[in-house]
Amino acid sequence: MLAPPIPRAPGPLASVAARFGILRVDDRGRRTPWHVLRDNRDFRLYFIGSVTSDFGTWLQNTAQVVLAYQLAHSVLAVGLVTFAQFTSPLLLGPWAGVAADKFGGRRTLLGTQVVSAVTAATLAGLDFGGLLNVWFLVTGAIVTGLAFTFALPARNVTVQRLVRPEKLKAAFAMDSVSYNLGRAVAPLCTIAMGLTGVSFAWAFTANAVSFVAFGVILWLSRMRGAAEPLQRSRVRDGFLIALHDPRILILLLMVAAVTVADDPILVLGPAIARQLHASAASSGWFIAALGGGTVLVSFRRSKHRPTVRLAAIALAALALFMILFTHAPTMWIAVLAALGAGGSCLIANSVTRAVLAERAGSDNSAAIMAVWAIAWAGSKPFAALLDGALGSWIGPQWTGVILATPALVPITVIVVLLARDLLQQSFRGIRQVGVGG
Repeated sequence: MLAPPIPRAPGPLASVAARFGILRVDDRGRRTPWHVLRDNRDFRLYFIGSVTSDFGTWLQNTAQVVLAYQLAHSVLAVGLVTFAQFTSPLLLGPWAGVAADKFGGRRTLLGTQVVSAVTAATLAGLDFGGLLNVWFLVTGAIVTGLAFTFALPARNVTVQRLVRPEKLKAAFAMDSVSYNLGRAVAPLCTIAMGLTGVSFAWAFTANAVSFVAFGVILWLSRMRGAAEPLQRSRVRDGFLIALHDPRILILLLMVAAVTVADDPILVLGPAIARQLHASAASSGWFIAALGGGTVLVSFRRSKHRPTVRLAAIALAALALFMILFTHAPTMWIAVLAALGAGGSCLIANSVTRAVLAERAGSDNSAAIMAVWAIAWAGSKPFAALLDGALGSWIGPQWTGVILATPALVPITVIVVLLARDLLQQSFRGIRQVGVGG
């Protein structure tokens, strides 16, 4: 009978990785997030609907950014439209969590699809009629943002109740993949529209159809996940939980840092494309690369457990890729930087959402995810306005550096604390040697 192998002590690299919170899982846990689609019929159905809806959303998002730049010839106009779209999560995010609690995630999500479909169809009609201007774009962005606000916590709650707790990280990663599949493919379609002279009104039309499709799937499907307990929660509940739990508060700040750091790709994209001697519509390549990076990383087998430190490393990588993006000397380097930023975004977003959901527990899920929606989408209007204003004042390069800086704070704090701990251990060792001598 062979003796069992003697476990080896971890090497120096493994020790460093453990200090940074990069904790490996065993071989059974090393699967790509895509396995949750194969194992769960109800989540697979939800995923198909969300991919359809997100594809339409990014068709419209890209079209309205290019239209705003073409109509006003200003980065500030692009920032204004983006600000209008993402102001609602900041103002109404807590009420969105209450709605998801009161009416259930699935029903709330169905209502948002109806409102969004009507809005997109109206914008399409205005564009077909030659009446669309920046202010109509801003108004449409406000209404779309309202629907998006109530959809965010509803999506989180729906995902959580469709999968088992051990599948939550994979499910959240796939929800991000759904969003980014649209971001990877739809902008290329928008570029094709711009190059072939096809009216962007068709992008708004396709978005309206996509919302209807997701709504029909939600209406006809009988998702057999955990029952949605209809309960009453208060608007302030999520904030109170976050204020009393420092770890949740730190995670929410990290979520906001992700949004701020990746904003230059959307808002500064047209200006950077023009600086690199390409058309404004070519900025769709940057948006597509950001989404494509997310999708590519989703095929990589997960090797590490979700931790705050792992999220901090992903945030730091995002910041460095964003600085490279805004300082790229050629279009292709900018595209590759956006690709790397997308992969970093997936890791940072899925890890923070998984740790938040675990920390909050099922009873506080909707309340915390409403605050998550504020941190993720509510920080977007500030980033968009800052992007637009600074981009017009000091140029895209330094604007990118400024917006990437908050994403470097968590890893900086971790490195400082680890250095302090190592110094303290060294001093203790020196004193012990002195005493022993």
